[in-house]
Amino acid sequence: MGRKKKTLHDYAAEFTDLAVRRHVIKHDDTGETSVVETLYCKSCELPMRVRRDRILEHLASGRHYRNRRLIKQHWNRTPVLVVSGVVICSPPEVAAAMTLETLKAGKAVLCEKLLSKNRQLVETCFDEADKQGKPLVCGFYKRFDPALKYLFKKIHQKNALGRIQKLSTVSRTFPSSSISKIKTSGGIFYNAALHDIDIAIWLLGVSLPDTVFSLGHAFCSDMATLKDADTVNISMKFCGGSIVNLDVSQHCTKSCDQRLELYGLQGSLRLDNQNPLCIIENGSSSPTPSQTHNERYREAYRELFCHFIRTIKGISHPVITKEQYVYALQVAAAAEQSLHSGSAVDLTNEAVHVSIIKTEVT
Repeated sequence: MGRKKKTLHDYAAEFTDLAVRRHVIKHDDTGETSVVETLYCKSCELPMRVRRDRILEHLASGRHYRNRRLIKQHWNRTPVLVVSGVVICSPPEVAAAMTLETLKAGKAVLCEKLLSKNRQLVETCFDEADKQGKPLVCGFYKRFDPALKYLFKKIHQKNALGRIQKLSTVSRTFPSSSISKIKTSGGIFYNAALHDIDIAIWLLGVSLPDTVFSLGHAFCSDMATLKDADTVNISMKFCGGSIVNLDVSQHCTKSCDQRLELYGLQGSLRLDNQNPLCIIENGSSSPTPSQTHNERYREAYRELFCHFIRTIKGISHPVITKEQYVYALQVAAAAEQSLHSGSAVDLTNEAVHVSIIKTEVT
């Protein structure tokens, strides 16, 4: 019998200066990922050929000894870093598990994407944060947009509109998200609509709507294969009579389209596409400049991260609570159910039993 061929990990175990590095490769045609392992020198940050003579030649070289000495001197001078918080940007199928592990390690967490579609996992994460006494900040970035914060203050502190009758939003993304991103993020209801659902609940100062109804279509054939839509319209009615309409789409040309209109008994407010503070009262808008989604909400993302830093320092508490996150999650689930069933979803009993969603036949 011949000798067993040595693996990369065998070489890394034999030579302490070597290690195995994993590279995640994304295939554009299928959207799938694969992992490739390479052997490399930790001191020189160079890939190594899997040949014993070449490895010994490199480890005996002057360049290797020089790099190893410089790294040792650098680490001797570098103070020990204490990690206080971790930003998690992973897809929802692993984000909750990573969040739990990080919280149990005593670190604060900013979960930039969807925490999980599973309500029990979400509640477990928030409960663990309370148990550890560490902040868990969820990435509802639109709450930190200067224009939306201004609207919130005008509605709730100045009572500018009186009783709210209707809230309408348009959220069309530019450039559109890739199919693989939408697939891993949970679909349009959890990737895009969830943020607008949270904004509607936040601005109205309510919990769950009584009724949720949604319509949608997959204009992109790739989205149809995922059994998801790329354009949806979500309607909600709350117990106080307020009506909400959310227009969400992955399709927009030249510039993102982010608008919001509020109608109350004492007036109206409109958020347009002009600039970060683009509130127009009972007027018309000027031509919209070209703007990507990330450019439109650059300030909101910055404020979200600054808020995370403040929670780590103990200056403020996370503004998104467990109840608010669960409310948005339940509405997104109801909207998705409504799209597939073609019927409105009654959430009047959700305040008591939020795990039960009843379908109202129309």
